[in-house]
Amino acid sequence: MSDLIRFFDGHNDLLLRLYSAPEKREEIWLGSSGAGHLDLQRMKRAGFAGGLFAIYVPSPGEGSMADFMALMAHAPFEVPLPPPIPHEKAQPVALGMAGQLYWMERAAPDDFAICRSAAAVRAALDAGRIAGVMHMEGAEAIGPDLDALYLFHALGLRSLGPVWSRPTVFGHGVPFKFPGDPDIGPGLTDRGKELVRLCNQLGIMIDLSHMNRAGFDDVARLSTAPLVATHSNVHALCRTPRNLTDRQLAQIRESSGMVGLNFSTSFLRADGMAATDMTLDPMLRHMDYLIEKLGEDHVGLGSDFDGCTLPDPIKDVTGVPTLFRALADHGYDNALLVKLARDNWLDCLDRSLKG
Repeated sequence: MSDLIRFFDGHNDLLLRLYSAPEKREEIWLGSSGAGHLDLQRMKRAGFAGGLFAIYVPSPGEGSMADFMALMAHAPFEVPLPPPIPHEKAQPVALGMAGQLYWMERAAPDDFAICRSAAAVRAALDAGRIAGVMHMEGAEAIGPDLDALYLFHALGLRSLGPVWSRPTVFGHGVPFKFPGDPDIGPGLTDRGKELVRLCNQLGIMIDLSHMNRAGFDDVARLSTAPLVATHSNVHALCRTPRNLTDRQLAQIRESSGMVGLNFSTSFLRADGMAATDMTLDPMLRHMDYLIEKLGEDHVGLGSDFDGCTLPDPIKDVTGVPTLFRALADHGYDNALLVKLARDNWLDCLDRSLKG
């Protein structure tokens, strides 16, 4: 395999980096310092063609990624979840992160485009621009009356996870725990069920990553759209509640849905640890398993760049071609690699978005 494979990524947290250090945003986005996992130049070199860019509201007093990962350095572990965030506190932060996405487009109009439909994503890719789709990880900013969902949809929101692990007025997430099971806590609230219906109506994809089993089942029962987990792995191979059980994978397959392979070491390693000293073999095992359970048309990448600890062979976005080479050496032909890299996500967006 010699040609660079362009790929669409199901999840990254670059907007949080930009929002957290506005005085450095030009350096973070346009510079070449090599800090973090993503910047424009490295994305272009790696073949990053587009992705879902997450709006994530951090909990008050939330420490650094290194601090968070240190809590998962040795198994067994259970990281305490922070309390809910009121929407009146979350909404200004979420709007600020949406503004960062708009700034990214304004700062590099020839290289980056905010996309509101699958057709717009394809057009951006054809033009050689990185396609950015606005995603929300945890719906605290929406509020119980749901009115803000119309606002964020107008701004370009096309993918939403009702929870990020901590509870919201819409439902309950899973803890960062090992070993553990996603069958914990109640399902969607009445407001959460209304949120699902309105997302279907507006054509906003619902992300099941971070959601507990009861909430997952509620979405599966209520939603008319494909079931999607933008950045999750296989529970049978890594027993964290953040990963998907065989039953959940079957539900996703039945809906013609999608799973993006998460690059986080703590969701890949059989011991559940956040340690980076690992080969790519666990990634290959998770990919093999996802394809076995879902079929080769329903699996892609969901890196969690800038929101996780990566395996040493990956390090940052420039390591994705290394993963593709490993998959090729593992026996995946070029047609399958292109599906996993890009086409499956594009087809899923075709099935999920309304524009």
